[in-house]
Amino acid sequence: MARAIWKGSISFGLVNIPIALYTATRREELKFRLLRKGDLSPVNYKRVAEKDGKEVPWDQIVKGYEYEKGRYVVLKEEDFQRVDLEATQTVDIKDFVDQEEIDPMFFYKPYYLEPQKGGDKAYALLRDALKDTNKVGIAKVVIKTRQYLGGVKAADGTLVLELMHFADELADPAKLHVPKKMEVGKREMNMAKSLIDSMTSKWEPEKYKDDYRDALMDVIEEKVEAGGKEIEEKPRKAPKPTKVIDLVSILQKSLEETGAKQKSKGRSRSKRTHSAKKAA
Repeated sequence: MARAIWKGSISFGLVNIPIALYTATRREELKFRLLRKGDLSPVNYKRVAEKDGKEVPWDQIVKGYEYEKGRYVVLKEEDFQRVDLEATQTVDIKDFVDQEEIDPMFFYKPYYLEPQKGGDKAYALLRDALKDTNKVGIAKVVIKTRQYLGGVKAADGTLVLELMHFADELADPAKLHVPKKMEVGKREMNMAKSLIDSMTSKWEPEKYKDDYRDALMDVIEEKVEAGGKEIEEKPRKAPKPTKVIDLVSILQKSLEETGAKQKSKGRSRSKRTHSAKKAA
């Protein structure tokens, strides 16, 4: 596990649990450098002042808030700490809510919580109580210079703090132009449900990979082998939108293809089982 990004405590009622916060996700993105086209010389970023175009060293940069057009007030680190010193060190649980009541749209970034010295018993108590009651602790926490809403959950034997959007941060879906109540044919609905049922499987997160990253790496390797020369692009067909009149035939074809895939998987499993029995 990497270094803790934050240390403080969880509090609910009079209970206080010392914890450390660790990032629960990782993303291995491909990194690219900006280059000058003529000679592939790397292009560096510079911090340039708008007033005179001169480069500004880091020790001359401060944080400012624009309270009027072109007018700023400077904030130092002490100013951020003055806002609420206790809040910057505490995951302060305000309420406990049934997990199924919360729209998943509110959650967006998880962190692992690890108990620090003297916090094991209280940590285990909160974790197990949340698991048994299927509740989420709704908390407020300040990380760096921003306050977040967060949900404290029990997951896989640990406590997880999942950052949440405040209600006013979610866009209003009522402004989207989506179909309201529409009459759908009974046959279409039954076929759609059958297709969903035939494609239903157990949740196995490991089987979903980042295909785009892998495909991009293939392109990079192909260009390296070609000495950086341009590679002829293969023509691709864009998928056509499904016409309303075609829905039944499209659903029927989808069901047939899904059924064929299921049969193929079944035959493969059967062959593996038969081979294993012969080997035994």
